[in-house]
Amino acid sequence: MGKINLQADCATCTVRHNSVFSELSSNDLGILNESKGCRFYKKGNTIFMQGHYPNGLFCVKHGKIKIYKTGDEGKQQIVRFGKSGDILGYRALLSGDSYSCSADVLEDSHICFVPRSAFMNLLSNSATLSLQMMKLLGLDLRQAENRITELAQKPVRERVAEALLLLKETYGVEEGSTAINVSLSREEIANLVGTATETTIRLLSEFKQDGLIELKGKKISITNYSKLVQVANLID
Repeated sequence: MGKINLQADCATCTVRHNSVFSELSSNDLGILNESKGCRFYKKGNTIFMQGHYPNGLFCVKHGKIKIYKTGDEGKQQIVRFGKSGDILGYRALLSGDSYSCSADVLEDSHICFVPRSAFMNLLSNSATLSLQMMKLLGLDLRQAENRITELAQKPVRERVAEALLLLKETYGVEEGSTAINVSLSREEIANLVGTATETTIRLLSEFKQDGLIELKGKKISITNYSKLVQVANLID
């Protein structure tokens, strides 16, 4: 998986301010910094696998991650994405259960690892970190409830439109471009939406014909944001 001893100081890490570790005391921050290790992951590498048991917590310093479940027939369902500042694998770590999902790297990424004992000690001694984790778990629950409702009630056309808006919200656009700053295959978009790849290809083509998006290989640009919001049946 590449280099292991990468330098990353928690005290000067800019993405820490967007993570659950943003309000740690200087002492706790020092403990976190001393205990963690960092690793470089190449595009396509797996960070953790569904069914395996966690030994610690992952924190994305830089990169893009897809988190997905694999069904009995091998089909993937993407449940969410990870970005810089996000932590991964915390639900399995807190529950003592195996991972319910797998996590793969969408582009070359720099990810830190905090061993179980160090994280649990910090969690026990820091009311601030405990509160941040509770907020995160609450957000997870709300998003899961929304996801279940959408899959059960929203037409596929609305879900594809919403998926494109989600990707733009999560990763922004490329510098000097209007293209969403992540490259996903049509199959991966279908796995996010929960539909067939052929259906996703057809709907993306329709969106292009309607002037909502532009397509260039795996790159997608939203050209009519307000109209796409309407198609997704969201409140702009």
